Amino acid sequence: MNSYKLIAVDIDGTLVRSDQSISPRTLDALIRVQKQGVKVAICSGRPTYGIAPHAETLRLSEFGGFVISYNGGSICNWTTKEEIYSRTLDPEVLPYLCDCTRKHRFSILTYVGEHIVAEGWNVAENSYVQFTSMRNKMPIHPVSDFLTEVTYPISKCMIVGDPEPLHQLEQEMVSCLQGRAEAYRSEPFFLEVVPQGIEKAQGLAVLLNHLGMESEELMTFGDGFNDIGMIQHAGMGIAMGNAQEVVKKAAGFVTLSNEADGIAVAVEKFIPRLPDTPC
Repeated sequence: MNSYKLIAVDIDGTLVRSDQSISPRTLDALIRVQKQGVKVAICSGRPTYGIAPHAETLRLSEFGGFVISYNGGSICNWTTKEEIYSRTLDPEVLPYLCDCTRKHRFSILTYVGEHIVAEGWNVAENSYVQFTSMRNKMPIHPVSDFLTEVTYPISKCMIVGDPEPLHQLEQEMVSCLQGRAEAYRSEPFFLEVVPQGIEKAQGLAVLLNHLGMESEELMTFGDGFNDIGMIQHAGMGIAMGNAQEVVKKAAGFVTLSNEADGIAVAVEKFIPRLPDTPC
């Protein structure tokens, strides 16, 4: 009998290929296990709106799946669309974030409804902001004063810029925001700021408790630094073949890359098809 009752998948570099599509083999594998009774959750730093198209492709609403967005800050039952958990950023950290952004000539952004609200140096042509817009299929709304023009509450902020100076800012922020918020890079050019204690592993712990499941019944897939916690938290934590080396070292199994059906390969290995599973 299958011992895994919940599969959690990161999106970028994991579930989707470089063209933002889910491969037919991976889609088939995740639909098949849902038909066998395994729950699937998409667990991403993206906003809920940016995850929705992939949730529909995986038919999560049909099979009782979940969307964990903002790196664990929000959990939504995709069948009922009920938000069963939510945490937002302390607004008192926003002036500090904006000061850092302006000082270093980075851009700061957040998600409001179907839009990305962004302030920064030449933000309309900033390649990192444009990449975020493309990835989430959300238009950019440039503002001149982030603090007064953004809509509260905020689930997370992201500061974007060139990797080396952003790494230096990350080190400063980790110290300055201690006890008030978490700051870490999800990509070399993305510095995420989320509520204190929020990360994917914590979000999955909340979901497991909600479902009455144990961590040993959880299988996770990821490739980035912000996936390490959920990989270590799972009964079977799986790193993609394209993952950072530190992520691979944290994993119980390393599969093929996101371009080579890595999720499907591992699912087929650890969760065999039952003879009576409908196609």
